Amino acid sequence: MPSPILVHRILPNGFSPAITLRPCSSPNQFRGKGRHISFTKALPRSSWYTVIWDELKLLDLLGSGGFGWVYKGTYYGQTVAIKKVRKCTKNKLAARQSFWAELNVAHLIHENIVKVVAATTSVPTDLEVEDSVGTIIMEYAGGISLDQRIYNCPDPLDIGRCLTFSSDIVSGLSFLHSHHIVHLDLKPANVLITEVGRCKIGDFGCSHKLTTGNDLTPNVQLLHLAGTYTHRAPELLRGCSATLKADIYSFAITLWQMMSRDQPYSGDRQCVMYAVVAYNRRPSYSAVFNESPMGRKIRSIIDHCWEVEPNDRPCAKQLLENINHLEAQI
Repeated sequence: MPSPILVHRILPNGFSPAITLRPCSSPNQFRGKGRHISFTKALPRSSWYTVIWDELKLLDLLGSGGFGWVYKGTYYGQTVAIKKVRKCTKNKLAARQSFWAELNVAHLIHENIVKVVAATTSVPTDLEVEDSVGTIIMEYAGGISLDQRIYNCPDPLDIGRCLTFSSDIVSGLSFLHSHHIVHLDLKPANVLITEVGRCKIGDFGCSHKLTTGNDLTPNVQLLHLAGTYTHRAPELLRGCSATLKADIYSFAITLWQMMSRDQPYSGDRQCVMYAVVAYNRRPSYSAVFNESPMGRKIRSIIDHCWEVEPNDRPCAKQLLENINHLEAQI
C-alpha cells in the first residue's frame, strides 16, 4: 500500500528530534487561503479528500507512539499537525485499524475535538516509504498536552482549572458519544491544551464506531487490546465488548490525575490489571480530595465514574451537567 512522506526530503537541514518528545497525540482551526478546508460529510473509504502534496511541509517532530509519528507542519501556509501511521511489522492488522480508527471523527466538528483536515493512503511515487500505512492532516492545537501540564509544570492545577478542563473533556466526550463513537484511549497525553487554555481530545487510533445508539449494549468486540492499561475500564481488561461507558471510566482516572498530580498505579503491569479486575483496585485518594467540600464533591464524581459495572456509571451528558454545576459554585 503506498504511503506518506519521506521525512528527510522535507525536514530542514540539521534537524534532530528532541529527547523530550511528548507522547503521540493529535495536536486549532485550519483555514486555507480564502477557503475553509475540512471534511463536512463522512467520506466513503473509496473516496478521500485529495491531499495537495506541494502545499504540505513537515517541520518539527512533535511526538511518537506505538502506531506512528506526529509532526508540526504547514498546509496551504497554515500550521497543522501531520500524523504518519506506522506499519507495524508484528501486527499489520492493528496498524491498519489504527489508521481507519483515526478517521472515525473525520466528518465531525467540535471545539473540544481535534479536527481532521485531510487523510490519504496514497502519495506520489517518489515520496513512498515502506514503514507507513497512511497520512492524516489535522488541526494544530498548539500549546502542550494535559499530561505535560500535570507533571511537568511547577504549579499544580487548582480545583477551578481542573473543573474547567474536565468540562472541556466531557463536552468532547458527550459530542463523540452522541455520534456513537467511543474513544477507548482517553488519558492526559491524548488531551491537548490550546494557547487560550482550552482542552481538545485527540488521538483516535483506538476509537470505535458503535453500531447502535444504546451505550449500554456491548456491540464492539475489540480485535486488539485498545488503549492504555492504567486507564482501561475493568470490563475491557476482562475481555468484554466496549461501550461508551468505558470512556467515562478513563475520564475518572484522568480527573484523579489532575487533582492528585500522581501516577495512577505503580508496579508490574499484569499485577495492576489483575488487581483492578479481581479486587476492584483504584488509585488512592490523597489529602487534596478530603481537605475541602469541593474536593470531596469531586471525589464523589470520580467514585461514580469508575464503578465496576458500566451501567452504574453516568453517561457523558449527565456527567457534564454535574461538572458544570460544580464549576458554577467556584
